[in-house]
Parts: sequence; C-alpha cells; structure tokens
Amino acid sequence: QVQLVESGGGLVQAGGSLRLSCAAAGRTANRYVISWFRQAPGKEREFVAGIMSAGGLTYYADSVKGRFAVSRDDAKNTVYLQMNSLKPDDTAVYFCAAGSRWPPVDNKLVNYWGQGTQVTVST
Repeated sequence: QVQLVESGGGLVQAGGSLRLSCAAAGRTANRYVISWFRQAPGKEREFVAGIMSAGGLTYYADSVKGRFAVSRDDAKNTVYLQMNSLKPDDTAVYFCAAGSRWPPVDNKLVNYWGQGTQVTVST
C-alpha cells in the first residue's frame, strides 16, 4: 500500500508560481513512478508530469513543457511539482499518482491516488 498526500495548492495570479508537494508513505513508495494529473470542472483527468523512481527521468505534457518541473527527494519520500508562468487554463484540482507504467500518461493505469489539491489561477 502507498498513501499519497498533496499540499501546496492555492490561489495565484496569472504569471505567478506555485510548488506542489506529494508526500508518499509506504514501504515501497520510492519504487514507484510518481506523476501529476489534473482535473478541471467538466473535463477529464489529464496527465501533467511524471518522474521515474530511479535516475529521475521525467516526462511532461506538451501544455506544461518549459513551465513546470517535477523532481523527487527519495530521502524524504516526496515529489515536487514546480509550476511557473501559470495561466488561468492551469486551474484545476491537481492529483498525485503512483504507478509502474512509463510514460505514466494513462490515468486508468495508476495504482494509487492522492486526494488532490486545488490550484486556481486568476486573471
């Protein structure tokens, strides 16, 4: 079992930055691919970014490339999503996810989900 807890969401103006954190608990938590998904009202949950368990290989959705950066600190069992140059279209609930597929773009193949954290970007 892996438990995931997100934090760091909030309200920010367009062009601003936020850093989300995903704390993972469980004996094998650091063996999983950790990814971020987001879901806006009325839309499907979409992949944002992912990071492998070993080596730190990363993968991003085209919509966030160059603006978002995912990293992990295995000593703290925490994955971060640094979000810069935020746009109103980035407004969504952001979910942390753990799985074993790469790239981790399919939300149907996720093994564990966090509860989500709201990110709201105002104009």
